[in-house]
Amino acid sequence: MEHYSDQLNGIFQALADPTRRAVLRQLGRGSASIGELAQPFAMALPSFMKHIHLLEHNGLIRTRKHGRVRTCTLEKARLAAVDDWLSEQRALWEARTDRLEQFVIADLEKDKDKDRNMEISK
Repeated sequence: MEHYSDQLNGIFQALADPTRRAVLRQLGRGSASIGELAQPFAMALPSFMKHIHLLEHNGLIRTRKHGRVRTCTLEKARLAAVDDWLSEQRALWEARTDRLEQFVIADLEKDKDKDRNMEISK
């Protein structure tokens, strides 16, 4: 997964901003024009376009121009890299907590055996 590192850095940077997450959430419902996407935000269009460019640069959205209207579409496949990384991390941490649980249970059993042996020897 190390070869995805640069890709993931860019994707997580894009996801770090609430405006960009809101744009992605809206695009999850279907394609939309830049104007439709920008409407809920109190910012100038050039500022909003920086968000769009970052999302597009990191492959999270695709834009197409039809006449004077630029339409954005969510690139769901790109989110698969994030899902793969999260699955890998989840498996890693589940394995660690499983080993910790086994260690604690074994330690408790060891303590119980000690207590039994002490009572038997009394």
